[in-house]
Amino acid sequence: MPDSGNLKAVDASQRPDSQSQVRVYAMPPREGAKPVEIVQGFLEALTSDDPQFAMARKYLTKQASKDWHPEESTTVLADGPNTDAGNAGNEADDSRRFTLTGQQVARVDDQHAYRPEETSYSQAVHLSRVGGPGGGEWRIDKPPSGVVLGESDFQRIYRSVNKYYFAGPSGAGVSGQTGLVADPVYIRQRIDPLTQTVKTLLEGPTNWLRQVVRSSFPTGTRLKDPNKPLTLDDQNRLTVRLNSRSDNTGQPKCKEMAAQLLFTLRDLTPSGVEQVTLERSNGSMLCVLSQERAETVASYRSADRPDYQYFVDEKHRLVKMSAGAGSVTPEPVGGVLGTGDQPLRSAAVSRDEKHAAGVSLDGKSLYTGSLLTDDTLGKARLRSKAKSEDQRLSTPSWDGRGNLWVADRDPKRPRLLWLEQGEGDPVEVEIPALDGRVEAVRVSADGVRIALLVKKDGKTSLWIGRAERGGGKGERPEISVLDATPAAPQMEEVTAMSWAGGGRLVVVGRETGGVQQIRYVQSDGSVLPGTALPGLTGVMEIAASEDERQPLVAHSDDGIVRLPTGSQWQTVVKEGMAPVYPG
Repeated sequence: MPDSGNLKAVDASQRPDSQSQVRVYAMPPREGAKPVEIVQGFLEALTSDDPQFAMARKYLTKQASKDWHPEESTTVLADGPNTDAGNAGNEADDSRRFTLTGQQVARVDDQHAYRPEETSYSQAVHLSRVGGPGGGEWRIDKPPSGVVLGESDFQRIYRSVNKYYFAGPSGAGVSGQTGLVADPVYIRQRIDPLTQTVKTLLEGPTNWLRQVVRSSFPTGTRLKDPNKPLTLDDQNRLTVRLNSRSDNTGQPKCKEMAAQLLFTLRDLTPSGVEQVTLERSNGSMLCVLSQERAETVASYRSADRPDYQYFVDEKHRLVKMSAGAGSVTPEPVGGVLGTGDQPLRSAAVSRDEKHAAGVSLDGKSLYTGSLLTDDTLGKARLRSKAKSEDQRLSTPSWDGRGNLWVADRDPKRPRLLWLEQGEGDPVEVEIPALDGRVEAVRVSADGVRIALLVKKDGKTSLWIGRAERGGGKGERPEISVLDATPAAPQMEEVTAMSWAGGGRLVVVGRETGGVQQIRYVQSDGSVLPGTALPGLTGVMEIAASEDERQPLVAHSDDGIVRLPTGSQWQTVVKEGMAPVYPG
């Protein structure tokens, strides 16, 4: 640091985000390029903003270019592919072979669905001469399948978009089957993202979600002219002409189709899409729907904005505080769970804020009660037989249909349990192929996705499963959580989590060798850059509303704290625990 000299003015003007301005242009292979240059040039071309990978195909033979389908998959490596020429091939027969290696972290399939996959990557690339033995140019005749690139390039090139579909019969919200379910996909953000997103929505939900959602678009619906880009007019209105599969669609169904488009495109453009007009294949109008009217057709949030945030105070009562920016003075809730007659360690409030469930201070018993009437405490809905208090019942969670979920962490009989409308006999939930004990459970507002903290070998990880209900009318329901996938594989230990919007969670955890951090994680397991939140000491529990405008609430070493948008953590009370939003 200099300790003498004159002061000089520094230009402190805001510079544009360099990452958002970077564009990569692929270069064709140079004449006489060596095999290693061809391989490296091809890999670099995969990171460009070339719409159809035309430049990358110049590194391939004609037959290889015909057989190569970059849209079938995208393999994401931690640091990009390394080129190993240890076994380069036989020079006499004009062939070369290289091996691409790296540490794979994820894969995006042909439906644009992201799935974490941590494994070693190794794939051979073969080259031959084009133009005859001993002459001509080197070209790749066996390229890697799909696209392979590093994680930093993936984050620069692709963006996450939530498609929206209607929840099936076992999901949706308290108002019926009008709830929308987010289906996250990744698209190339500089290659006509608007048209890409609409095409992907029309293709239907991803395989993972298909069993529990429905689309209002008739099967086989596509754009009338798939090669013509969609554009907004100067008033942010979008017109979409569909093929003949939708020509006979009625008005109610057409409005649902338009609502799916509006919510899917909501965050894709800076100012959003104000109106969608759907047209038949002959150009005549099917229907029109504005952004203002979209939520009367379908809601992508659980219900109205919650009135209160809740937690258990130092007297072990369930208390509430205003969810708005006004007073944060806690007060006991109405009903028996706010009296302190039954000391609580955790609680959950139904999404309509009319009922609550509480776990006794010793973790052994689960009670439910009204928040509107002063009933007496009834018998426990459920009891755990675990000997240790920290191995008994978890914090419960309400789904959008008013059903209650809770985990019994008894090592001798660990179970995930479901109580219809918070009453009746608990139903044990089947979780095939999940290895470990469920420590915590949070159900999304749509009722078809469930987040689980699973403990195995002393470590706790986050998983997302698909909730399905079976059994006929009048029969005992059969509840299952299927196809559970890791949702925060980059974290060695996850401490707490909560749904924080239609397609993301807020997670408290620690990466290998790192310190505790709070960040947002997409429900498909991907992490968007720049989603880390301000630090907080000793976070034990966290709560977020699925209405993303509401502040986070946490239980930390500083007590009950909350994080308003654009601010820092603020202490509400020094004593308290188990903060929750409705759900």
